Parts: sequence; structure tokens; C-alpha cells
Amino acid sequence: MEQLTLKEYIAKSREICDLVQKNNIGNVQDNKITLREMLNRELMMFSVYIANLDGGGVNKNETDFISDNLGMMITDMDVLQIKLDGEKYLSNIPATLKYLVLADASKKIDNDPFKNQKSMILYDTYNLFGQSIMALHENDVNADKIKVFDEYITRMEKFIKEYGVWYAGSQKNFTMVLNSSLSDVSDDERADKLEELLDDLYSLTGLSEVKEQVKRLLNLMKVQKMRKEKNMQCSDISKHMVFAGNPGTGKTTVARKLAEIFKYMGILKKGQLVEVDRSGLVRGYIGQTATRTSEVIEEARGGILFIDEAYTLTVNKGEGDFGQEAVDTVLKAMEDLRDELIVIVAGYTDLMDEFLSSNPGLKSRFSNYIFFEDYNEEELFMILESMLKKGQYYLNDEASKKAKELIRKRVDNKPDNFANARDIRNFMERAISNHAMRVADNKDADEKMLSEIIPDDLEDFK
Repeated sequence: MEQLTLKEYIAKSREICDLVQKNNIGNVQDNKITLREMLNRELMMFSVYIANLDGGGVNKNETDFISDNLGMMITDMDVLQIKLDGEKYLSNIPATLKYLVLADASKKIDNDPFKNQKSMILYDTYNLFGQSIMALHENDVNADKIKVFDEYITRMEKFIKEYGVWYAGSQKNFTMVLNSSLSDVSDDERADKLEELLDDLYSLTGLSEVKEQVKRLLNLMKVQKMRKEKNMQCSDISKHMVFAGNPGTGKTTVARKLAEIFKYMGILKKGQLVEVDRSGLVRGYIGQTATRTSEVIEEARGGILFIDEAYTLTVNKGEGDFGQEAVDTVLKAMEDLRDELIVIVAGYTDLMDEFLSSNPGLKSRFSNYIFFEDYNEEELFMILESMLKKGQYYLNDEASKKAKELIRKRVDNKPDNFANARDIRNFMERAISNHAMRVADNKDADEKMLSEIIPDDLEDFK
């Protein structure tokens, strides 16, 4: 499903304001204006002020763009007033956001169609609006405009996080929440997309055994779906999985790709991946953990719930810890939502074995055990080259030789904290930082110099 347009985000934000107004969250009905009117005013001030930050005024192209998306005329008097008031306004956060954060945090709206993500939808509205205005000058974006915009969006993000209602990867998640049906996608388009996703999965570096196991599972699910469509008898296949292996072996990456694949196979309705660990599930008092875990499950419904380091939920079992409460809640959801939710638990191999042995119900429900081996030195070097290429960097011949030697030493003498691709990412980031120190003062640097990594840029693994 395509990303919502700016107009659609603005429309959703207005619907949210009406909903919060109706429920009188934060005594909003005591205000002199409605929350929708407040939103319209604040969005106009934000967009006009951002457009005017280059000091050249708001041109007709910008005015027409803002007026079209807001559905309201922007006059010269509006622009003049915002020039006077805008700096004071942009030093704070939207007043509208405070009401929406309060509504999400209090959860006082029954059957909330926005799944307690109202403040995040408003955040995405502002983020997309600002980006769209700057895109009007894609060849000449003013640095001050970017700085002010980033500071404002960061201020909104910090405020939302302070109240514990921030959801990472918001724009993608909200497209799923608000508009998740595949009903308008043709069978041919769905088949093409599925083939593209499978090719993407199987083209990942290494992971040969993982790919083989995943392929078997996908084929089994595909055939069972075909049998069901022909009213033939179907086996009750568990779709839940254990991903075991060291850090940086691609567990989260594979899970994210599987979520989309299952969506286009028709196994999952939405195909989102909701990733949590112990801190995202366990709370400090009886009953709170079950409530929080249920909220996360509802967010993952129609997709995959990925629980990283799942063994931490049972490691303190019997010592008044509430991790088992989270496990019990997840197990119940796996049974109740067997056609709507897939759960993947992940972590170190030995510790995951202990986790599965901690509860008789766990082993029986997680029958798909997929082991992620460490990458070998050739695969890690391929990952390094791929990461650099994405950032428009490359290793020259001598740097390639040095990188291979450093990676070989790392693989031959693995430390306890060996982290596979994560080690490679850290290694690459240090190289890029060293490269920047080397060329930053060279005013005559050409494209080759700005993209070439040389041996001196490479440090040993830390």
C-alpha cells in the first residue's frame, strides 16, 4: 500500500482533533476555539514560517502549495503576521500536540480507531509538510531552513517520547494502521511484488541454511493455502518461529522481509513488524505487564511480533519477576490470534534453548527453529563493500587488502562480544570518520577523493 499523501495526513489529523474534542480530553472544550481550528492555525504558521526561512519571502509556488494542502487561502496579511509571530511559535511545540499526547497517554477514548497513535500521526503530518516545502527547492535548499525544521521536529519527538507514546518507524506503521487493505492491488501486481520480495530475501549475503529453511516453510504455507482455497483438508501448521544466533547475523532483517512476504502471500493482513525486547513488555506491578503486552500484541496484529532477547523474560523466573506474565500473555495471543499474528522470538542459541525449556507451552508452539550462523570472512567483506556502496564510498585496492586482513584476524580470534555485521558497520563508520578528517580541509577535493577509502582510514576492530 502506498504511503499516505500530505492531504490525507492533514485530513487524519483533523479527524483526530474532532475525536479528542468530542471526548473533551484535557478540558479542550473550555478553549475559545476548537482543536481543529487550532490545528489549522498552527499548520499554517508552521508551513509559512518554514517557507519564509530563506529570507526571500513566500513565493507564489509555496503559497499555492500550502493553500492547496490546507484547503484554505493564505493571504499577504497572514504571511506578514506569521513573520512577526513565527519565531516565537517555532521555539515551542504545537499546542495541539499536547492534547493528542495526553489523549494517547491516558487511553480514555474507547475503541480508538487510531490505536493510541494520534500524536504520532500529527508528528508525521508536520514532518511530511516540512519536507514537502523544502522539496519545492530541491536544487537550492537553505541550510538555515533545514536546521530550524530539524530542531522543531526533534522538539516534537522529544515531547512525545517523554510521555511514552512514541512508536518508531511511524510513517510506515501508520500507513498500515490507517489503510492496510490489499484489495486495490491486482493479482498480477501482488505476484510481481511477492517475487521481488523473495528475490530480495534470497539475495542476502550468506545465510544459506537460513534461506533453505525459510524456503521450506514458505512452500509449506503456500501449499496449505492452495489446499484451503480448494476446500481440501489442511494441516494445522505453526507459523511461529525461533531465530537463534549471535548478534548481527541478520535475524531482524529476515523477520522484516518475512512480514512483507507473508502479507503478499495472503497469510498476514497487514505485514508490519513490531520489534520489542523485555523493556517494551515488562512493567513493575502486577497486571501492568499483561496490559502493556496486550497493547503491543494489538499493534502487531495482522503482522509479526518480533521479541528480541526473549530469554530475558524467563531468566529471573520464580523471583517475583513479571517476565512470565508477558510470556503467558503472548502464548494466549498465539492461540487466540493464530490466523492474525505470527510471533518470532530471537536471541543467543544457548539462551534460547533455556527459554524454550522454561515453559512446556513454548516448545510446542515454536516448532520452526531457524539457526543463524556467524558470517565467514568472505561474507563479512561482501557486507562491508555493500554498506560502503550504499553510502557512495569504495575501498581502493590497497584498502581492500587491508580490510580483508583485519576481518580475517577478527574472525580467527572472535571476542566474546563478536557481533558479525554490527562489527562491520562500526568498522565502516570509523573508516568514514577517518576519511572525513583526512579530506575535510582539502578545498580541491574531487568526487574520487570524497568517495575513496584508503588504508590509512582503516582501524583495527575495537
